[in-house]
Amino acid sequence: MSRTRWRLGLSATALLVAAGMIPAPAHAEDVTDYAITVDPSAKGAKIDDTMYGVFFEDINRAADGGLYAELVQNRSFEYSTADNSSYTPLTSWTVSGTAQVVNDDGRLNERNRNYLSLAAGSSVTNAGYNTGIHVEQGKKYDFSVWARAAAGTELAVSLQDSGGTLATARRVAVRKSGWAQYKATFTATRTSSDGRLTVASSGAAALDMVSLFPRDTYRGESNGLRKDLAEKVAALKPGFVRFPGGCLVNTGSMEDYSAASGYQRKRSYQWKDTIGPVEQRATNANFWGYNQSYGLGYYEYFRLSEDIGAMPLPVVPALVTGCGQNKAVVDEALLKRHIQDTLDLIEFANGPVSSTWGKKRAQMGHPKPFRLTHIEVGNEENLPVEFFARFKEFRAAIQAKYPDIQVISNSGPDDSGSTFDTAWQLNKDAKVDMVDEHYYNSPQWFLQNNDRYDSYDRSGPKVFLGEYASQGNTFKNGLTEAAFMTGLERNADVVKLASYAPLFANEDYVQWRPDLVWFNNHASWNSANYEVQKLFMNNVGDRVVPSTATGTPSLLAPISGAVGLSTWATTAAYDDVKVTGADGSTLLTDDFGGGAGQWTHTGGGSWSVQDGQYVQTDVNAENTMVSAGDPSWHDYDLHVKATKRSGKEGFLIAFGVKDTGNYYWWNLGGWNNTQSAVEQAVDGGKSTLISKAGSVETGRAYDVDVKVRGRQVTLYLDGQEWGSFKDDKPAEPFRQVATLDKKTGDLIVKVVNAQDSAARTAIDLGRAKVASKARVTTLAADPDAVNSETSTAVAPVKSTFDGVAGKFSYTFPANSVTFLRIKQR
Repeated sequence: MSRTRWRLGLSATALLVAAGMIPAPAHAEDVTDYAITVDPSAKGAKIDDTMYGVFFEDINRAADGGLYAELVQNRSFEYSTADNSSYTPLTSWTVSGTAQVVNDDGRLNERNRNYLSLAAGSSVTNAGYNTGIHVEQGKKYDFSVWARAAAGTELAVSLQDSGGTLATARRVAVRKSGWAQYKATFTATRTSSDGRLTVASSGAAALDMVSLFPRDTYRGESNGLRKDLAEKVAALKPGFVRFPGGCLVNTGSMEDYSAASGYQRKRSYQWKDTIGPVEQRATNANFWGYNQSYGLGYYEYFRLSEDIGAMPLPVVPALVTGCGQNKAVVDEALLKRHIQDTLDLIEFANGPVSSTWGKKRAQMGHPKPFRLTHIEVGNEENLPVEFFARFKEFRAAIQAKYPDIQVISNSGPDDSGSTFDTAWQLNKDAKVDMVDEHYYNSPQWFLQNNDRYDSYDRSGPKVFLGEYASQGNTFKNGLTEAAFMTGLERNADVVKLASYAPLFANEDYVQWRPDLVWFNNHASWNSANYEVQKLFMNNVGDRVVPSTATGTPSLLAPISGAVGLSTWATTAAYDDVKVTGADGSTLLTDDFGGGAGQWTHTGGGSWSVQDGQYVQTDVNAENTMVSAGDPSWHDYDLHVKATKRSGKEGFLIAFGVKDTGNYYWWNLGGWNNTQSAVEQAVDGGKSTLISKAGSVETGRAYDVDVKVRGRQVTLYLDGQEWGSFKDDKPAEPFRQVATLDKKTGDLIVKVVNAQDSAARTAIDLGRAKVASKARVTTLAADPDAVNSETSTAVAPVKSTFDGVAGKFSYTFPANSVTFLRIKQR
């Protein structure tokens, strides 16, 4: 098939462009010809209702200051340097008069350690999250506080911003007694996103759990969820909700929050800490650098799952830490306690009200079971053997008591490599039900790996793709993820569950990008990736209808580019650089005897020539790239002598360097000096091509050689072959899948065209009898388009197409995702 250039007629694309409904292609005359053949008579894989879901982790302030609707930050005065080095117990509070946070026997309860002692005539003011407390004119807000005052007192509670009052102040009389909860309601008289809540006391008082909730939570539930954020989750129609993590689950101490363990503040997420009355729930440091109140806990996660019709899928710790900590806890009694906690969790979710934990669920307001069917043990453990030994103990206990519960394992934090391979073999040998895979890769990787699951063993464990994303929130990222998702659906007999990650990001508290939904204290907006996920999740279908498509013509040129040196949180010295062409000609030689004039510094760090070596001396700098040579070089040998001097990692040897965002590098001693890998960067996004465990010794000089021939690369360390790879997988931009919606009878043809030319496509529906009109949903935008609070560049456009037949032509816009819902007669 050849690429042709011609002028579009009035196809469906042209009509939409003319109407201004979708953007024109970058080159409006560029068209590539394709063909799709659908075989309705063949039987494809069944697609489960739970195919697509969401993964919620408290990262980027996704819970407190996000989905959890509480408007007061640090409401219980529990913030600590254990959470963040900048925190104090009065973070987010200002004091007028005299107040101090106290930790003594006068506290509210043993798990709520701190309280505020407020002197007579003093007040405290809370700043909320982001720019302040957001209130909307005419809406109600429920205030509550736990207080005690030996002589009684009156609290004056007010809402205001710099422009004045936001609601009529309330006065609350505190009785001469012990701790009690007091409540008041505000009705906002103005809208503001900069509000402050002030509590003043006429007499001496002790305060705790100072709270302000919007009355208008999701579904009007108490201790509820922020309505706009929960509605965005519900609009996806997810089949499952995976919670609560993530790195929250498999990091920190595995001890409980009690006097016996010293009330440890850096613990793994443990479900029993998070249920019951909110004032009795534990607090904890969040792995991502802030405090988590556990106001949003396991009961609320189960309730959300039920509210949106999704399967709850909790993750419990396996007593092997990950996310850079990588330690196996050796404590048999502690392991048994966690296993029992997991059994208790299943009873909490499913047990009758007569059971111990079913009764606690009922006491919280939900006597009916939550219908838990799946549970995951562990998350991204980098120690697969140690993890799996513990996983088997969890699984055996769960299956003995609850044989209908499906227990999910995992394959570590990457899409390939020694940890991945070892974990998968252990899972296969033990006949595990399902294995959770995670990967965050470049857009290029997602285009290249649409066929990832085509060759998976159909008789082995099923796949749960629990976390994935293509390293960006542009429409290009959404396009490449959409292309990959057609492969997930095509392999629905193997890939049973899939969820993008992370779900939420508060724009003022970001630890991780990209994210599906962005928000601040007054608004939220869908990313381009969200629109892709929603389109797929709202149009899944019940069964795959086998189909094939022609591909895009491509000529894979040899790997070409300059060479480079870099470091990451490390100081290193380089010497004796030589680049030799395949014909033996010398392309570059540098012993740095005459300086470093051949090198261009494009990264961070500090480079200088010292004692005849080229040295990077900033131990904190990351990605310090210097490069030399011609971007057109290909088929060459690179030799470098490299020495680590200090720091966390090893050194980076780059080849095929086109520019700052496009290159390959051999990362020796990466990931805190635990493994080495070759990574490919495409437009700034990196993916791993080959990796092995290993470390780099400080002070030792290594001979590093890279041999590039065509698209084959062979790597040598100290004269011994370390590994090789062939980067010859095409990044196919045209992908499709077809499914059948049994309820409506619709044939859903889903097409992704991730390129700058339109795709004129001959579609053959075989012997299907179809109506002439199709309902069309199109996502089309500039590949660099990004949605924001004020601009929605990527949004679905609905239309109809009248030219459907057994064989018909449809032109899919450049850079688009298009779903055709075709009625069968």
